Amino acid sequence: MTSKKTSTSANLKELFELKESWSKQGFVYTNEQRKRYDELLKLRRERVKSFYKNDKVFKGASSK
Repeated sequence: MTSKKTSTSANLKELFELKESWSKQGFVYTNEQRKRYDELLKLRRERVKSFYKNDKVFKGASSK
C-alpha cells in the first residue's frame, strides 16, 4: 500500500481491514502492514485530538 492522502473514512476502513488481516495471519503483521497501520493510527489519533481541541466532543452532563 502506498502512503497517500485519503479521506478519514477511508483511513478508518483501511485500519479495520488491516486488523482483520492481522487476525487471519495469526496475529502478525508483515513489515509493510505494520508501517501502514502505524501511519493510519497516527492520522486517526491526530483527527481525534483535533475534535477535542475544537470542542467537538460530547463530554457528558456535569455532575453536582
